[in-house]
Formats: sequence, C-alpha cells, structure tokens
Amino acid sequence: MGQDQTKQQIEKGLNLYQSNQTEKALRVWMRVLEKSADPAGRFRVLGCLITAHAEMGRYKDMLKFAVVQTDTARELEDPDFLTESYLNLARSNEKLCEFQKTISYCKTCLNMQGTTVSLQLNGQVSLSMGNAFLGLSVFQKALECFEKALRYAHNNDDKMLECRVCCSLGNFYAQLKDYEKALFFPCKAAELVNDYGKGWSLKYRAMSQYHMAVAYRKLGRLADAMDCCEESMKIALQHGDRPLQALCLLCFADIHRSRKDIQLGLLKLHCLCERIYRTKGQQRELRDHVVKFHECVEEMELYCGMCGESIGEKNNQLQALPCSHFFHLKCLQTNGTRGCPNCRRLSVKPGYV
Repeated sequence: MGQDQTKQQIEKGLNLYQSNQTEKALRVWMRVLEKSADPAGRFRVLGCLITAHAEMGRYKDMLKFAVVQTDTARELEDPDFLTESYLNLARSNEKLCEFQKTISYCKTCLNMQGTTVSLQLNGQVSLSMGNAFLGLSVFQKALECFEKALRYAHNNDDKMLECRVCCSLGNFYAQLKDYEKALFFPCKAAELVNDYGKGWSLKYRAMSQYHMAVAYRKLGRLADAMDCCEESMKIALQHGDRPLQALCLLCFADIHRSRKDIQLGLLKLHCLCERIYRTKGQQRELRDHVVKFHECVEEMELYCGMCGESIGEKNNQLQALPCSHFFHLKCLQTNGTRGCPNCRRLSVKPGYV
C-alpha cells in the first residue's frame, strides 16, 4: 500500500470513527498498519489507533500501539514524531496508573529539541504530568503543571486542551475537598464543549458531566448529580468506555448512599451491569445480574401485581390505589378491576399519587 492509498484509507477510517462506527474504523486502520509501506502513514495510523483505544478505555492496547509508534518515530528520525510518540507513552502509562513512568516520559518530551510542533505539545505534556503528580498525591507539583497547561491552552487558543485541564482541576479540588471549585472547573469544561465542541469527541462531554456529578454529590445537590451521571454513563455505554462506566457506577452508588437509598442503588447497579454485560455478550455475568436484579425487585415489591413486570426499570405510567399498592396504569385500564389484585381490597376510585 503506497503513500496515497494509505492516506485515503486513514481518512476513510476517520469518517467511520466520527460517524460512531468504531469497530469498522479500527478494522480499516489495522489493515493500513499491516499493509502500508509508508512509515509516515504508519505513524499517523498508529496515532488514530492510540486515540481510539484511549477513548474506549482499552489502555493496555493503547500502550501497545504507543510502543510501536515510538519505534516508527525512531525509524523516521524526526524529533516532532518522537516527541509525539513519547507523549502517547506518557498518556498510556498515566491511564494505567504507572505514574512514575508517566513523569519520566513527560520529562523526556520536554527535553526534546524539536520544531514548533513539539512546542505545541508542551501543554498536553504538562497536563499528563499534572495528572501523574495528582495520582501520587503531590498536590503542589500537580497544580503547577495544570496551571502551565492552562497557560499553553490560552496562549494557543486550544479549547480542547483547556477543557481537559478544567476536568483535571475539578478532580484536583474534589480531592482537596474544595467542592465549589470542584464544580466550577468541570462546569467551565461543559461550557467549552457547548460553545466549541461541535466536532469534538463525545468523550469531552462525558468527562465534564462525570466531574460535575461528583461535585454536585459532594455539595448535596443529588438530583443534579444524578442527571449529570446519567448523561456521562449514556455516552460511556455508547462508546464502550469501560473505565468511565465503572466510575459512573461508583458515582451512582454514592448518590444513592447519600440518599440512604441502598436498595434502590443496588437495583440501579444491577440494571446497568446487565446492560453492560448484554452489550459485551458475557452471558454468565449477565445471568448473575439478571438474577440479582429480580431478587431486589422481589425484596422491594417493585413489580406490577397484574402483569408481573418490574416497576422502576423503565419509564412507565403508574397508578396507586387507596390501599397504596401501585400498578401499571395500562394494566388497570385493560383489566378494569374494581378491587386491588394484591390485597383484594375494594377500590371504588383510584388514588391520585
């Protein structure tokens, strides 16, 4: 595969990826990687694969492609390519919580003597280093790196970088328990997504919503926390981002615990896990969570006494009777009963709850 064909196939993969056909895009890019004889094209397609696997939360695969990209950059003997590949190594190790390696690769990037392109990456390098220092709880150095990354973003009018830094600052202040600032920065990130993010990956919206959910929960604004967390989870499920799904599940559990609504939290947890395992085709885990979901439904009596289906799993109109048992409205209308099917108490007129 020559240079022109390599370029065409990379663009084809990008179009598929942007239209949310991720698996098809990955197959196109893998074919380019196997067949292309153009080293610069191989470097570029490796960058696409690294980004895609990062957004799906497949961090070990992300690292594998970053290592191959570094070898390709050495073969090309281009300082800009080499800087970019070391940045991808740093980001991969950051996602895998190998924070010391992340810092080491970031320092290598900053010491590289490249051209303007390398200088433009310094903001991303500072962000990755800041996240690593935050992971090690070295808060002062983390803040220094975040502020440096924010300056790069402002100086270069890089809204994507600014959005990512704001999410990291939200995480930083949440750990230090300044929840007002922990909310302010992801809200700023969400504003950037709304104002400039038409062509951005949905991952930016998902992360800003997740960090807002964490801050809202800490501030006791549980309804807002739930709305943001549900929005983030929806995008995470759409993209197959397992790490973000896990973070959202934990946030859901924390919200329900804050409400002292443990049983409903478990119900929500099993329902979401069921959706995830069904999507992944993992039948054994799916069966386990279906059983646990129905056990919760039975224990909480969250089922319709007429049709037997669960209540609270999806949006349905309900009707409560004066005895406080409630049913699907359509079931009551269909059966036309004047008594409660659960306790057989007469119900001359339905309740209004």
